[in-house]
Amino acid sequence: MGTVGRATRLTRLALRHKAFYTVLLVIIVTCSLLLLSAIFHLFPTDPHNSQHHFDIVNKLPSSLTKDTSKIVIDSDRSVSVTPTDATCTYYSCFNVYPCSDEEDSYHISVYVYPLNNYINRNDQTILPEMSHEFLEVLSAITDSDYYTANPSEACLLVPPIDLLNQNNVKLNETEHILASLPRWSEGTNHLLFNMLAGGTPNYNTVIDLKRGKAIIAGGGFSTWSYRRTYDVAIPMFNPLVAYQSLPFKSYLEARKYLVISSQLGIHQEFRDDLDLQVKVKASHDILLVLDHCTKTYNYTHRCNKKQIYSYPHVLQDGTFCMVIRTLRLGQSTLSDSLKAGCIPVVVADNFVMPFSEVLDWTRASIQLREEDLPDLMNIVRKISMDKIHSMRQHVKFYWQTYFRTMKDITLTTLKIINDRVFPYASRPYEEWNSPPEQVLARSPLFYPLLPPKNAGFTAVILTYDRLESLFRVIQQVAMAPSLTKVLVVWNNQEKTPPPVQSWPKISKPLKILQTSYNKLSNRFLPYSEIETEAVLAIDDDIIMLTADELEFGYEVWREFSDRLVGFPSRLHLWDNVTQRWRYESEWTNDISLVLTGAAFYHKHYSYMYMNAMPGHIKNWVDEHVNCEDIAMNFLIANVTGKSPIKVTPRKKFKCPECINVDMLSADAGHMVERSDCINNPV
Repeated sequence: MGTVGRATRLTRLALRHKAFYTVLLVIIVTCSLLLLSAIFHLFPTDPHNSQHHFDIVNKLPSSLTKDTSKIVIDSDRSVSVTPTDATCTYYSCFNVYPCSDEEDSYHISVYVYPLNNYINRNDQTILPEMSHEFLEVLSAITDSDYYTANPSEACLLVPPIDLLNQNNVKLNETEHILASLPRWSEGTNHLLFNMLAGGTPNYNTVIDLKRGKAIIAGGGFSTWSYRRTYDVAIPMFNPLVAYQSLPFKSYLEARKYLVISSQLGIHQEFRDDLDLQVKVKASHDILLVLDHCTKTYNYTHRCNKKQIYSYPHVLQDGTFCMVIRTLRLGQSTLSDSLKAGCIPVVVADNFVMPFSEVLDWTRASIQLREEDLPDLMNIVRKISMDKIHSMRQHVKFYWQTYFRTMKDITLTTLKIINDRVFPYASRPYEEWNSPPEQVLARSPLFYPLLPPKNAGFTAVILTYDRLESLFRVIQQVAMAPSLTKVLVVWNNQEKTPPPVQSWPKISKPLKILQTSYNKLSNRFLPYSEIETEAVLAIDDDIIMLTADELEFGYEVWREFSDRLVGFPSRLHLWDNVTQRWRYESEWTNDISLVLTGAAFYHKHYSYMYMNAMPGHIKNWVDEHVNCEDIAMNFLIANVTGKSPIKVTPRKKFKCPECINVDMLSADAGHMVERSDCINNPV
């Protein structure tokens, strides 16, 4: 009986295991079908609007559609394929020489290859029919000011190969097609568009294509796959939602739910975190968690128990909408939320937000670490209504300007690359990130124009009584070809300046201005004698700079006229021990400050220093006779949102008077006081 009983129990156990694995297999197959259905709804090979599809093709330039060729691609004997260069940056892989702008239009030129028919040895077409979305990419490029039909003058080249959805791409054959392009050159200056990257089982965050040095405009980058300054992170476009009309809803209007989660296929652990918060009484009515409807699959429906909600319309009822990573980092729910005016809460560690190179997502989203999801409701409850209203305005602005159509996504991508090539003509931070009605009037300083070279610069030298070094500085500066005038600000009220005949004889105008009070701020007064846009602030003991170094510094300033451009640099950093900011000397590769002892700046900042700088900061500077340069650094950085630029001289800057040991303690005290002025008024 014992043996029979044991055999019976083993048989029952085997049956239970068989039933378990059968059910598990059914679940896996069902989920896979749902996932594949969702994937192939995005960027289908058959156009969703045949007539519109046909119209776009007809509007493409004849250079793309006429005189096309049938090209045989033999994967076994074709040209060699270049592996992907994962180390590329703008400075190491991008060739700027084809991007020269002889007409001063500050526009890159973009060429699109002809729509050739690529076939294999069996005369079968390799590439699938282009999706409607990729045709819109090509149309956006060819209709723009960036387009050129001449490949010889192109800065950027775009192959007309639809890579938006990797599931539709024959990777091996496509790699050989790219390598066969006449100007491929290992992918240098080529731009490829991809939104749905990776595939089972790894779901990589960038397309699994050997692409050499080609730039990827990709959706779903992680910080590990994204090549900073080189690739462009773009959003996942959702054609099932983008073309739907939603009723208008004011950013001031109250929403029914504080948080809505509407995604399909999120990890069970994340769903459990949300479900636990729904069970909390305080969150029961303000957190709505939706899933797919069990009876029928319809992408435009979401269900909560037996109640059906229309998607994406339901997102308009939420203040915040969840965007949680699934098998892929990039989620079309981000774009859907923006369209609905719902503030996205992004829960995806290492995810590179779309267009984050220029967009400040702190203005339009909440980004949580995955481990903080259980604390979601406590976090969003702390956000004020004023902040919510502001974020809704930016959500609407981002959607309408950068996300709404494939054309918007394409042109934004080209603008970002254009700003890299022509940084002196790039759009400022506020223009990228603020609705037009919120962008304040800007001074002529910020117009995307280079100051004329023949205007030159005015040297302003602050002095007290160091005549010997002062005269040497004047003689040295006067040899710079672009100098137009020298202003000496005489800051000593107890001693009059030397007679005219004592001053150096130079070929440029020289004027001495006697001040009424001994203040460091006198160096930044907007003197009427300054007639140039460029001002060189220089101390009376900076004798080591040569004329060609000054000239080079001026040329750098002309390209970055909204920034502080100078020679001596310093660093301020946070001290975790003292819990204070600390001022450091230049003995490091990192810098955050450029000293105005030898620096170029726009004269507009002299007006701002005297009229827009908070009064208590100017008073602190004058009372302590220190830190006017730090104040000017912070002023310009605060106005522009940009860092200063260091120009490296041939010789390292040293304090001319710090040559004996008695000065060491004074130098230490100087560092302490400089740290104080960063922590206190500045």
